[in-house]
Amino acid sequence: MNEHPSGAAGDRPARLAVGVVGAGRVGPALAAALRLAGHRPVAASGVSDASRRRAEALLPGVPLVEPAEVLARADLVLLTVPDDALPGLVAGLARTGAVRPGQLLAHASGRFGTAVLDPATRAGALPLALHPVMTFTGTPVDVARLAGCPFGVTAPEELRLAAEALVIEMGGEPEWIAEEARPLYHAALAVGANHLVTLVAQSMELLRKAGVAAPDRMLGPLLGAALDNALRSGDAALTGPVARGDAGTVAAHVAELRRHAPQAVAGYLAMARTTADRALAHGLLRPEAAEDLLDVLSDGPSDPDGGTR
Repeated sequence: MNEHPSGAAGDRPARLAVGVVGAGRVGPALAAALRLAGHRPVAASGVSDASRRRAEALLPGVPLVEPAEVLARADLVLLTVPDDALPGLVAGLARTGAVRPGQLLAHASGRFGTAVLDPATRAGALPLALHPVMTFTGTPVDVARLAGCPFGVTAPEELRLAAEALVIEMGGEPEWIAEEARPLYHAALAVGANHLVTLVAQSMELLRKAGVAAPDRMLGPLLGAALDNALRSGDAALTGPVARGDAGTVAAHVAELRRHAPQAVAGYLAMARTTADRALAHGLLRPEAAEDLLDVLSDGPSDPDGGTR
């Protein structure tokens, strides 16, 4: 079974020479997926030793050259640098004349749409924003994981079919995101994925403090079920002492965190307040129970020795 379907020949874009500017975790994986679809990676740029190792592992035989040389060799250029570096990179490439008219220029940033590519577009480039909604390891496993991966796609209307075709060839599923919605779209993903990693890591740390030898094994079934329920049912999946209005239990949590992990208190309180608000709004938390709970979650909860902080 082909994990990266390429569709009928008439539906596919012409086979392209592919270049990667920024051989971080994402670019080489995308180029490797395009190679599976019949495209031809021809050049990549990368400075660090880690970038060079990733390029060698995922794009064997592809030479590492300067960014301007990548653009000189490629029909499709993947700009896969950190978000904050992207505007300066695009402006610099356009200013130095590296961009060729008719060249496809695609970035993989979630934050930006195609407006960030305007300097290159004015030089004749064809702009695409293709953001894979996945975390990357920088290893070959990422290529297989692209199968079924959603991509946030933004492009001019005349390039929409080409953008979607490239995503499908990488094994992904295109989801159209309007230019003006890109920052909100990216914020939503960060809230869900990045904060989830922080919460899970913090939970494992607290379980170790509580004497649990294998917190990952303890959390796996619980978090798997919670994630599945949340994706299926949204706020209706809320459980636990906050959703039930168990103010005494929440107060005990806060006291224990202050004693053993004070750095975790602010995050616990912020998430508990948000959980309480959502549970109240969806009728899961009774208003009379919410009053005592929100008092515990106020800015000055009592510490375990009396008084407030």
